[in-house]
Amino acid sequence: MSDLNDERMTIAHINGLNEARFNELLGPVFEHSSWIAERTWNERPFRSLAHLHEAMLRQVEGASPDEVLALLRAHPDLATRLKVTALSAEEQQGAGLDSLTPAEYDNFDEMNRTYKEKFGFPFILAVAGRTKGDIAEAMRLRIAGEPESERRLALAEIARISELRLGRIICS
Repeated sequence: MSDLNDERMTIAHINGLNEARFNELLGPVFEHSSWIAERTWNERPFRSLAHLHEAMLRQVEGASPDEVLALLRAHPDLATRLKVTALSAEEQQGAGLDSLTPAEYDNFDEMNRTYKEKFGFPFILAVAGRTKGDIAEAMRLRIAGEPESERRLALAEIARISELRLGRIICS
């Protein structure tokens, strides 16, 4: 979000944004899923960052199964060499996923493929504060999971990622 603003905004400032600016600023919070911000606009005014985040999560909870699957699938593979959003690139870089050895890259690539084949969406994890070793271990453990529990875990991780991203935009 640093490319959109140099200082974090207050919730009062967020409440005062016009719809287009609100969507421009908050649309990227959920990976390639600006519909969440668009649907949240009507719930203003928000009392706090937490209230805004809860309103956004309600949009996910109330979404159709196809919309939720699209949200899950909108996330990039971790440690990919493909182009990802600026936010994802920044988050992955912070976890060291941009400096993998060839063997580590191959390992992540194989786990990403295995996970996606089993669950139908990429492995999703809030990587802030984690090392590439932590992430690899989480992938290994979660590949063994069951589809419904893994879907719930992925959505919980999306909630955490979006909370962290909102915290980079808005002062609490």
